[in-house]
Amino acid sequence: MGNYYDRDKSQILVLYGQKYIGKTALIREFMSDKPGFYYACEPASEREQKYRLGLRLAELGIKTLKYPELSEVFACLGKKHTQKKVIVFDEFQHILKSNPDFFEEIISFIHSNWNNQEYLVILSSSSVGFVENSLVSRIGDAAFELSGFLKLKELSFYDLRDYFSLYTNEDCAVCYSILGGVPGLWKMFDEHLSIKDNIVKNLLAENGALHNVAGALVTEELRETSVYNTILSALAVGKNKLNDLYEHTEFSRAKISVYIKNLMELELVEKLFSVDTEGRDNSQKGLYGISNNLVDFYYSFMFNRASYLETSSPEEFYRLCVVPGLKAYVDKHFDKICLEYLSRLNDKKKLPINVERFGKWIGKQGNIDIMGKSADKNYVICLCAYDKAMVTYDDYELLLYLADKAKISADHIYLFAGNRFDEKLSLEAKVRKNLRLLLLDNL
Repeated sequence: MGNYYDRDKSQILVLYGQKYIGKTALIREFMSDKPGFYYACEPASEREQKYRLGLRLAELGIKTLKYPELSEVFACLGKKHTQKKVIVFDEFQHILKSNPDFFEEIISFIHSNWNNQEYLVILSSSSVGFVENSLVSRIGDAAFELSGFLKLKELSFYDLRDYFSLYTNEDCAVCYSILGGVPGLWKMFDEHLSIKDNIVKNLLAENGALHNVAGALVTEELRETSVYNTILSALAVGKNKLNDLYEHTEFSRAKISVYIKNLMELELVEKLFSVDTEGRDNSQKGLYGISNNLVDFYYSFMFNRASYLETSSPEEFYRLCVVPGLKAYVDKHFDKICLEYLSRLNDKKKLPINVERFGKWIGKQGNIDIMGKSADKNYVICLCAYDKAMVTYDDYELLLYLADKAKISADHIYLFAGNRFDEKLSLEAKVRKNLRLLLLDNL
């Protein structure tokens, strides 16, 4: 944002990212030493927006009409200041939907300002799908006035580990699998409590801070939530192919495709692509998965067992319904942690090859969890196994078999484990320089 602020003349910046990613905190910090105006938009009629804007100006000691027009609001903000002013409309999609002239009013204001005051107008939104797929068509030629788009992405596992400094790597892996790289969600976990106690208190308890958050991410943005709930629930239990979803839901394939597309626009679901290799005939295509970790946890454990969750204590539900499947759940997300580790090494030129692109090979007989390819077609292949009590030599041989099916060379092999490796595999790693064994505690 500083780059846009430092530019000559007034600028309009669209800042967006999923809910809880930290947009408002970033804006608050950015505005702390600058003159400005902040307005939190809510879903409301055009007249109610005017009323709320009037209240906001009154809070700042600015007298105006009870229901000011946007032009009158901007006129009140036009007082000359030595610094560039920052004007923020947080969740601006709400005011745009109730007032189609919103953008024209902003543009008119920054271009016709009589006292040559410069502004940085920040339009913030948690509606990722709206910003990326609908905004430009909605505002038409006004889009040419936008100075840029800034998307806030999730933070890394290592950022989370720094945040939860009292937790072990294993604790952090569980946290990351539930909360993802979303700092607004991290704040709802207390590192002075165990992982179990945090899950019980914040997710499973009816009054928990996170109890309804995942469901709200769906219901606030989408209609026909019964359809979306059905699809997300199916994805959470491994129905990852279009045909699997069709058989489970009995919705038409065309209908499923449309709803999946909407979920992808909200970054709740992703299409899983297999790295293209000479062994493409042995790979799978057209798979989908839940990409939002908190949503994945909710539909993996809470949604399908809602009756039991309502009639049992949170502690009992955790013991009987969460514990049996928690390791397998974390295993679904473990490869993301391992990929971050490898990417950091690659950035520092500490891998045996310079990887141009990482990906996953999804095979008909098993997956290569992480695959990296260099410009000269050397490969790094990886197995990521969090939930296995022990990674064995047989697991290693299966990875080599899958590399053969993918028709790639197993030049460098990394095996990641949540627990331990068997003795035969440990001995093999001592004699093979291209084989590396890594425990979660060492990442």
